[in-house]
Amino acid sequence: MIFKEQRIKGVFVIEPRRFGDSRGYFMESFRLDDFRRNVGDIEFVQDNESFSTRGVLRGLHFQRGEFSQAKLVRVSRGKVIDVVVDLRPESPTKGQYLAVELSQENALQLFVPRRFAHGFVVLSDEAQFQYKVDNVYAPQAEATLRYDDPSLAIDWRLPADELVLSEKDLRGISLAEALRMFEK
Repeated sequence: MIFKEQRIKGVFVIEPRRFGDSRGYFMESFRLDDFRRNVGDIEFVQDNESFSTRGVLRGLHFQRGEFSQAKLVRVSRGKVIDVVVDLRPESPTKGQYLAVELSQENALQLFVPRRFAHGFVVLSDEAQFQYKVDNVYAPQAEATLRYDDPSLAIDWRLPADELVLSEKDLRGISLAEALRMFEK
């Protein structure tokens, strides 16, 4: 696997090696020793999967305090724009976002450290999204950052009228409010 740290420190795009022939392909999607050598020591405790249709935007979610989560995300079917926002108060890239296209074709994965907001929008007709987390879900520690916060101006690559969000995601907080949560 090739690990490429992004302009936001601690965020990695991971490109697995695929071995293909007329029957299809084989790839390792995760290997602990490679991960620890390139990213650091982490213990994933849960695997999750979601299925969504075109235009569904999930996020931008995060958990605070002892329930903060690191994630390793990938798309096994379809195509998404995956977005992370740095909420670390000590970071020189605090309040900045990074967007990466993840798809079954490119097989890229994204490692998202703790204290980041995370979300994605589906660009294909359907998408199957998989992720590992290093901490369990804790609803009392969860919050949602506004997907359309003007201070971020995220390009979701779809017109606003094509986006489909849950009620929870429509009630997200501003970037300024989210940053204040991590400064406490």
